[in-house]
Amino acid sequence: MSDGRVAVIGGGWAGLAAAVTLTGAGRSVTVFETASMLGGRARRLELRNGVVDNGQHILLGAYRQTLGLLRSVHGGHVEPDLLERRRLHLEAPGVFRLRAPPLPAPWNLLTALLTMHGVSRRDRLATVAFVRRLRRTRFHCPLQLTVAALLADQPESVVDWLWEPLCVAALNTPLEAASGQIFLNLLREAFTVHARDSDLLLPRVDLGALFPDAAARFIIDRGGEIRLAHSVSGVETLADGVALTSGPAEELFAAAVIAVGPHQLSILLERLMAAGRVTTVAAKVAAFAYEPIVTAYLQYPRALKLGQPMLKLDGKPGQWIFDRGQLNGEPGLAAVVMSTDVPEARGDHASLAQAIDAQLHRLIGDLPSPSWSQVIAEKRATYACVAGLERPAPGLLAPRLYLAGDYTDQDLPATLEGATRSGVVAARQLLAVRI
Repeated sequence: MSDGRVAVIGGGWAGLAAAVTLTGAGRSVTVFETASMLGGRARRLELRNGVVDNGQHILLGAYRQTLGLLRSVHGGHVEPDLLERRRLHLEAPGVFRLRAPPLPAPWNLLTALLTMHGVSRRDRLATVAFVRRLRRTRFHCPLQLTVAALLADQPESVVDWLWEPLCVAALNTPLEAASGQIFLNLLREAFTVHARDSDLLLPRVDLGALFPDAAARFIIDRGGEIRLAHSVSGVETLADGVALTSGPAEELFAAAVIAVGPHQLSILLERLMAAGRVTTVAAKVAAFAYEPIVTAYLQYPRALKLGQPMLKLDGKPGQWIFDRGQLNGEPGLAAVVMSTDVPEARGDHASLAQAIDAQLHRLIGDLPSPSWSQVIAEKRATYACVAGLERPAPGLLAPRLYLAGDYTDQDLPATLEGATRSGVVAARQLLAVRI
């Protein structure tokens, strides 16, 4: 017999969101994480030159679930010590700028579009008309519609400098394949309810300090357990619990939340699939394709002196630059992100770092040579959020077994908010059954 403990398999943001929710409700939780560090695909990396993240993540003001969890595990406010809040500001220096004014939604978006720099008046009016049409349809479109098809009548300049960068950054999928409906969901979340929902929340600490470290303390302080470097190789549901195989041992729990990446799911559920169960979920996940995210860190011997901590680049090869020196990082530390597959990122990392250094020298003319660089490539950073993709839902997977992960949130792409929402959904369903 189990002793009422709940296992959470996976120590990423979805698994930790589930564990924190269960712990807060008084359940005893054991978290299994294969890696030696929590955080999954949004974690801290310790290099010989210091601490960086495995990729640059930002939050939106609309990310209520994530912000609520941060307040729970940190014991109160998270701004400005952990997150720097800035009104939406998208800028490619000397080429394009969009800035959201301090107005109620949706006037903040409409005014921002009407005052875009680098776009003709005719194109600005066409963009406003497009957004007004979206509002009339309540931000809905056919599920098979791609973002490219959705934007078919939008001016090329606006697609190039506004819509495509937003789509690639959020969905990590090219316009020609990306889901139009998921893209519209993001616009609705950010621009239709509260004025500050579109704010950018930029981490001022590493991703481990932002949530995983504090979540682990929250769980351990309340009698839970975190098992790092512990792989779970199999899961089986029983009449009175869930049996987990970890190494040579089998352990019984009252219930379990599975919060691993979608590409790891079939191995974990092999026994259940052999018994003819969870086949629908397995088939959906098997159809996934994946997109990489590459982040290059370059440390310069002086401050970058950028006007904003986040700027749009020309895509040759970097797409975005984050000035970590403006976010409590080391002065002169640049994080340059490529959110989709780019040809330059397929080669060796040294050549990519040189290409990005040349790109930054074009942006900042008097920039000295970097003292060090580090390229971090996540080959399966996110699933490809393509139009019409069927995804499993978060929550009950089999008796006493629950599923969580950013790929299960039905409204959002692979974001931190999608991860935390799914974990909370799974935990609440488990709590409702009173196992």
